[in-house]
Amino acid sequence: MRQGCTGHCVEPRAPVVLGLSILTLLLFTSPVIGWRPWPQNSSDPLYGDSKKFEGSSEFVHLKYHMGPVLTADITVHTIWYGSWQRSQKKIIREFINSISAVNSKRPSVAGWWKTVQMYTDQTGKNISRTVRLGSEKNDRFYSHGKTLTRLDIQSVIKIAVTAKSKPLPINPQSGIYLVFTSEDVYVQDFCRQVCGFHYFTFPSIVGYTLPYAWVGNSGKMCPDVCTYPFSVPSYMTGLKPLKSPNGDIGVDGMISVIGHEVAELATNPLVNAWYAGQDPSFPVEIADLCEGIYGTGGGGSYTGQLMDGHDGATFNMNGIRRRFLVQWVWNHMLNYCSGPNALDQ
Repeated sequence: MRQGCTGHCVEPRAPVVLGLSILTLLLFTSPVIGWRPWPQNSSDPLYGDSKKFEGSSEFVHLKYHMGPVLTADITVHTIWYGSWQRSQKKIIREFINSISAVNSKRPSVAGWWKTVQMYTDQTGKNISRTVRLGSEKNDRFYSHGKTLTRLDIQSVIKIAVTAKSKPLPINPQSGIYLVFTSEDVYVQDFCRQVCGFHYFTFPSIVGYTLPYAWVGNSGKMCPDVCTYPFSVPSYMTGLKPLKSPNGDIGVDGMISVIGHEVAELATNPLVNAWYAGQDPSFPVEIADLCEGIYGTGGGGSYTGQLMDGHDGATFNMNGIRRRFLVQWVWNHMLNYCSGPNALDQ
């Protein structure tokens, strides 16, 4: 993650109820590092200069900073901002529902989530194995227009939780709120630095402190940035885009970002739990540590070993009824990036 940005930028970890003016100042002056599906500024077209390869690393010092993690059953509330097709919503819903599925073909999304479950709070209680899809809200009339700031995302959440008709439930203990913007919506730093981000809402804006994330559909705006490897930047000569498993590169690209953000929301919802680094305003979290790794041997701009379906589509995990490509996450017990294979039992 990093705040509000998986890319994420992150505001300071200070008391959640800091005044809005201070938080706003810090929000826009903190360093912004965008999370992308592969390490940025890669000099080598295959591996780049990233050091985040699969395997143990003596340089990683992921620590627990005593903040809360999501140990109660997790409910994912979604906000669909802009224009969405039913088929696109269905792909995303099925991915979220697959996180807790018990009968998916291996390797599975549920097996991938088992690595996230290994993280605990200060009492030793593990993150919940249950992730369920909760209530949904549509913002189809673009309440804040088609160009949004990071703080606008919080205002979109406020509209959803305070709506007169069927507001989203307020669940600060085990609820997470995902805002998805359609392919015609630009969010601050989208495409240039971020594909998605997470943080927590400010009571001065929303009225509550709620863990949330934003993920944008980059299918038309910048597929070469946020849908890799289903679209490849022009400077990566010699690499061909892979076929997406669900026939929609924008949404298939979103899936890995959603997985990235949900894993980090579970392990670091208020930006004071699990992360590496000394600066809470600039954390490196469990999905950041595995940037660009989707399979064995992955690192840099090389995804690692993936699977190909009979239809030629590329994926690395099975869901309830679909296949997905999802970035691996950091296994703090073994000190390397893990996918579903080792734990998918």
